[in-house]
Amino acid sequence: MNDFLLVPGDRFSEAEMAARLGVSRTPVREALFRLRNEGLVDVESKSGWFVRPIDFQRIDQLYDLRVVLETWCVARLCTASAAVPELEALKRVWLVPAAERLVDGAEVGALDEQFHATLVRATGNAEIARVHWDVTERIRIVRRLDFTREDRIEATYQEHGKILRAIIQRKAEQALMVLRGHIGQSQVEVRKITLHTLHEARGRGLRAG
Repeated sequence: MNDFLLVPGDRFSEAEMAARLGVSRTPVREALFRLRNEGLVDVESKSGWFVRPIDFQRIDQLYDLRVVLETWCVARLCTASAAVPELEALKRVWLVPAAERLVDGAEVGALDEQFHATLVRATGNAEIARVHWDVTERIRIVRRLDFTREDRIEATYQEHGKILRAIIQRKAEQALMVLRGHIGQSQVEVRKITLHTLHEARGRGLRAG
């Protein structure tokens, strides 16, 4: 679904999905029920499974929650009395020369998740980290699309670098401003890219039919 091989409204059976993936029906069923809990698919007794429409209102609410969680964490890191060791690992990934930056969207997308999750975990609040990771998993299907364009990958490196430097220098106001702008712009871009990708996927389906 992350590649939109199935689009909202598409129907399928567990047997069809198991055959496509080359696995038994048991792990397919477990995965589908997890996706149902996340609001991505649903099942009807007579017609089987189907892909639900993407609920952008729900995604926007999750992004709002993400902003609340991450800004609290970044503000906390900026007031830390001691050095934050987790930042050193992030510096080795994001504060690198342009020639050493990754260009593969899937890799950068995974590292982006870890960047934000690491900032949250670095505060030491395990409950906030748990809630934040739940949000991360729920928006992943659209968030990863933000790294299908070169300009968005470049922007991510630049903005992560600014956030890191501001935290290290204990410049809370600057760090929070860049963080809010970074998440907000990603939210706007993933909506546009998702709608465009869905439009292209539906076009491919119509041509194939």
